[in-house]
Amino acid sequence: MNSELTYVWLFHGQGGRTVSGVFTTKDLAENWISSNKLTGTLTRYPVDISCYDYALQNGSFKPKHERQKTSVFMQSFSTGQTHYHY
Repeated sequence: MNSELTYVWLFHGQGGRTVSGVFTTKDLAENWISSNKLTGTLTRYPVDISCYDYALQNGSFKPKHERQKTSVFMQSFSTGQTHYHY
């Protein structure tokens, strides 16, 4: 796995349809979440690599079926990301 990856933290508020905040650190995100009394999910994403390819590279996912190698599967894949609920 590439140790040179950059990460961002995305906050998805409860009931929201899109991401409502993007942060460079977890601390910045948590300060914003706390100061505004928000509920939702904070997830860490690698930059410049898909979640699918990231999971393959770090060994957290191995396709078991051919359908798991399709574009339909890849475009909805987000498994294995570090996340927190607030």
